[in-house]
Amino acid sequence: MTAETPPTDFDLDHFLPYRLDRLADRVSEALAQLYEAHYDLNVAQWRVLAWLHHRHELTAKQICASTRMDKARVSRAVQVLEGRELIVRRPSPRDQRLHELRLTEAGQALMIELVPRVRTWEAELVAPLTTDEYRRLLDMMGRLEHRLQEGE
Repeated sequence: MTAETPPTDFDLDHFLPYRLDRLADRVSEALAQLYEAHYDLNVAQWRVLAWLHHRHELTAKQICASTRMDKARVSRAVQVLEGRELIVRRPSPRDQRLHELRLTEAGQALMIELVPRVRTWEAELVAPLTTDEYRRLLDMMGRLEHRLQEGE
C-alpha cells in the first residue's frame, strides 16, 4: 500500500463514535427547527431552559457540566434568557461567587407549552422502534455513558 492509498479496514459507517456524533448532530439540528421557528430559541438557550425545567434551580457551572457546553456559550444563553425574562439569576446563599438560575413564570409557561411539542417530536423520531427497542436503546446509551464516567 502506498502513502497515497487510504487504508480500507477503517469504515466510518461502522465506527460507533462517528455514528453517534453524526446522529446527535442530526437530531439536535432537526429538533432545533421546532424551537427556533416557534419560540426564537437557539440550541444553547433550549438546553438551559430544559435543564432548569428538569431541575428547577441550577448554577451556570452545573448547566455546563450537565450539557457539556462551554462556559461562554452557557453565559450567552443565560444573558439572552434573562433579557427575555424567561429566567432569573440571584446570588447563591451558599456561595456568593455563584448565581442560582431559575425559570420565571414566563419561562415556566413557555416550557409547559414547549415540552409536549418536543415529546411529540421525539415520539415521531423513534416511531420506527418498538417500545422494547427504545427502552433497550436508552439502557445501552446509559451503560456507555456510565463506562465513560468511570474513565474520567
